[in-house]
Amino acid sequence: MIRVDLITGFLGAGKTTFIQKYAAYLLRQGKKAGIVENDYGAVNVDTMLLQELERDGCIIESVAGACDADCHRRRFKTKLIALGMSGVDRVLIEPSGVFDADEFFDALYEPPLDRWYEIGSVIAIVDAQLEENLSDHSEYLLASQVANAGAVLLSRAADASEEDMIRTTDHLNRAMESVGCSRRFGSDVIACDWDDLTDADFARIMDSGYLPESYVKRHEALDGAYRSLYFLNRSLTAGEAKEKAQRLLNDPDCGNVFRVKGFVNDGGWMQLNATKKNLSLTPIAQGQEVIIVIGEELNEERIRDIVDNKKG
Repeated sequence: MIRVDLITGFLGAGKTTFIQKYAAYLLRQGKKAGIVENDYGAVNVDTMLLQELERDGCIIESVAGACDADCHRRRFKTKLIALGMSGVDRVLIEPSGVFDADEFFDALYEPPLDRWYEIGSVIAIVDAQLEENLSDHSEYLLASQVANAGAVLLSRAADASEEDMIRTTDHLNRAMESVGCSRRFGSDVIACDWDDLTDADFARIMDSGYLPESYVKRHEALDGAYRSLYFLNRSLTAGEAKEKAQRLLNDPDCGNVFRVKGFVNDGGWMQLNATKKNLSLTPIAQGQEVIIVIGEELNEERIRDIVDNKKG
């Protein structure tokens, strides 16, 4: 049986960067690894970030989230069938940050996937400086992502204080309480930076499994709650992209923007990745001129005005 790991976490938590490190570990162990990328947007930006792994022999399949739920499930299942026929040893699934983990569990019990796959580990990535004031939708999403995780990793720990991590752990426990789950977090939460993880750390994470915790399901909480807007062929400089991302994230007239990501070409390709607490522009070998805005109750007119207004 092929083991499948689910790497979940909210938008901008650091899932893709973790997968880069984790998949590289599997390749060093002589494993043939496959990755299914589910991106919440019509253009799958995160797949471009994994090109180096693909060159090293990792098989990458992509599912863009800009379709209805039934269409998304069919595409997801088709990608897993393709990987099952390719002879992989381990599959890593990176859902979008607004993915219901139940979709993962349900899919693996459907034929023919139930004959090929078994659940490996559920790994939840949580920003060590988790936003305190989340909407009801996002609070439920957070709870559903960590409830069954065998390993909960606090990302960007070097940028967080001890108080930040205590607040984040307390927040996770409140989220558990809000959905009627008896699980509580404490010293079992792993605070780390991805570059500090050793092969021994990855081995423990790989074998962390998952917990069959029960909680009150609210599938309707995610229906229509989140939206993504994407803007192709916007020729922005790095400075313009940074300034626009900051405005989009902090302008209440835009709605509740969680994340701005994409690529700009300013004398070379750069990856844009921005949340309210973190903004980075990093060089990348190849990209596509695209800006994606993800959030709740988005005001498309206002967002479009900021993205397209060259004067900022």
